[in-house]
Amino acid sequence: MKHLLGTLLCLGLVLPSQAEVETRKVTYKQGDTVLHGYICFDNATTAKRPGVLVVHEWWGLNDYAKHRTQALARSGYVAMAIDLYGEGKTTEHPEEAGAWTQAVSDDLRRDRFQAALDVLADHELVEERKIAAIGYCFGGGTVLRLAAVGMDLRGVVSFHGSLPTSKIEPGTVMARILVCHGAADPFVEDGQVEKFQRVLTEAGADWQFISYGGAKHSFTVKDAAEHGIPALEYNEAADRRSWAAMLGFFDEIFGD
Repeated sequence: MKHLLGTLLCLGLVLPSQAEVETRKVTYKQGDTVLHGYICFDNATTAKRPGVLVVHEWWGLNDYAKHRTQALARSGYVAMAIDLYGEGKTTEHPEEAGAWTQAVSDDLRRDRFQAALDVLADHELVEERKIAAIGYCFGGGTVLRLAAVGMDLRGVVSFHGSLPTSKIEPGTVMARILVCHGAADPFVEDGQVEKFQRVLTEAGADWQFISYGGAKHSFTVKDAAEHGIPALEYNEAADRRSWAAMLGFFDEIFGD
């Protein structure tokens, strides 16, 4: 290693700066509701780069969503974890999480997502019109629903999200779609995968669907089992493979 470093210095080559993720809390609004976001980026360079919005699970904008946002920053993106519930609230109780999810109508979901999208698009390090969105569980279903109504994004990635099956008018979907799905997810009903795929195909969407054998719901969340819900279970292989699939997807959609 010392020999290699000396050789590089003798050749006058400059080694890249050590990546350092900078994190910033950001407050924004949708109507009268105050929303709390979390932006991360590598501050070793001032070069513009694509942006990625991260939509939280039904637990709210917790440490898990922030962890994924930091990981995206280390991979070279400006990432922003967004707040769909308002006031940045989180919970550990399924009943409360379910109530909060039900309270977010499709229109409200879209408006709050758009408010976050505007914030990220205005960031000084984000390349113009190069923004994607990812989501987990509730967030995964959210990004798929937003793609279905024509949200202007390069792409969306759903990790163990719900699979909406409402009809989509051809030509509506602008974002390319990647779905990372647990084949053993008990929350997905028989025939739902096939219906979801048929709806996307009939709409003329550009979609990919990866199903991970043996993976249950929340397969990317290491402490999923701590909630005491049998349907939730971490799967290391599916977690690793789905993250790699997402990065490859981003290389494609942002390389155009």
